Amino acid sequence: MKRLLLTLVVFHLALQAKSEIWLPSILSDNMVLQQNSNATIWGWSTQTTEKITVTGSWNNEPLETTVNQGKWSVELPTPSYGGPFTVTIKGHQEIVLKNIQIGEVWLCSGQSNMQWSANNGFDHAEEEVKAANYPNIRFFSVPRHNSETLQDNSPGEWTVCTPESMRSFSAVGYFFGRELLEELGVPIGLINSSWGGTPIEIWSPLGLVEKPELLNDAAEHIAENQWYSKTPGSAYNAMINPLVPFDIAGYLWYQGESNRQNADYYYETFPMMINSWRKAWGNADLPFYYVQIAPFDYNNNDLEDLEPAVVRDAQLKTMQQVANTGMVVTNDIGNLKNIHPGNKQEVGRRLALWALAKTYGVEHIEPSGPVFSSMEVNKNKIIVRFDHAEGGLVAKGKDVLEFYIAGVDRKFYLAKAKIEGSQVVISSKEVKEPVAVRFAFSDIALPNLFNKDGLPASAFRTDDWELK
Repeated sequence: MKRLLLTLVVFHLALQAKSEIWLPSILSDNMVLQQNSNATIWGWSTQTTEKITVTGSWNNEPLETTVNQGKWSVELPTPSYGGPFTVTIKGHQEIVLKNIQIGEVWLCSGQSNMQWSANNGFDHAEEEVKAANYPNIRFFSVPRHNSETLQDNSPGEWTVCTPESMRSFSAVGYFFGRELLEELGVPIGLINSSWGGTPIEIWSPLGLVEKPELLNDAAEHIAENQWYSKTPGSAYNAMINPLVPFDIAGYLWYQGESNRQNADYYYETFPMMINSWRKAWGNADLPFYYVQIAPFDYNNNDLEDLEPAVVRDAQLKTMQQVANTGMVVTNDIGNLKNIHPGNKQEVGRRLALWALAKTYGVEHIEPSGPVFSSMEVNKNKIIVRFDHAEGGLVAKGKDVLEFYIAGVDRKFYLAKAKIEGSQVVISSKEVKEPVAVRFAFSDIALPNLFNKDGLPASAFRTDDWELK
């Protein structure tokens, strides 16, 4: 009998040794939780009927939940910004998350221009690295990987911003966060989940988009490669879905170059992806701020020169049609010989302008450059009007560049352009009866039209003609 009891005790202890409570990697020491929210704290347990309590040290009020089919979660109310705090999870085990800040959290995603770090090199990178001592900025990086099915977790951990940790983090994300920290004075959490070269289709979850058949069709026009799957949703499954319950302030997105391969689809696939992410987070109003792709000479490719312009146009149309979005224009800070322009500081700053003006309500900030609003034909001239140009338009140079005009024959000619307040009057001797305008509508266009706030005008076209 004693031997049997001893065997039972050893067996019970073995079961206890295997019994475990664990968390997703996005919940770790050093994290930032979204302020003034109900932050989801979740995890798993090997105990099927266990009670779990979660307590934030800012109020020491425990919340209780029960494990259901191995998973548990609570919504933990967070205060206004502050820290450091702890979060304690207690069941048959106890986990204490330390050095937690409460502030603003943003998810940064896209392809290589979002992924780009000081390790890759950008303007004044080493100076920026040396100055990157911001204990109230925290980083979380998702490693690049695919999955054919939805994943609940991904490797990664939160780190404090130091020169060492900043060196490998998204430069655009870092400069965005630094602007917010300096302007708002609250801790900033930045999640980087980006992958160079990836098309939008693999970031879009098939189960949540409005037109999965369109997404599949668009993916068929993407070339196969050895670096990532072109299966719709494969990056979302592995690199976004594990983050979904984590409460955030909004999204930053820098992508589009790879979708030159199927540019016409981008008019639908980009808004569709935005809506699907918002649906996943259960918040149709989450801010989505993104970067319009910069000019670049794609002569080494077989694509038509206008394909990058179509992507930019689709990005512009998305801002005009999808609520609570904002677009950064980069046609003044691109590099025709480098698809990774070096001025990441200004890209991050311009993204921050959108967040500060629209999300945080900071007054007297203009986040956008001039955006085409309407046109009027007046004899042999066309008058083009712009939003975000209340203080007037400015040309940086003697002439206003990159305006083209066409008649009913659909042949575009370089036009003379004259600024009159917040509008531009254009004409060409070759076009007696103009009907359409294009501005900066090519892969290498370098326009010079700005508003008084120093932000560049977006490329646009007024026609919907089939491109040749």
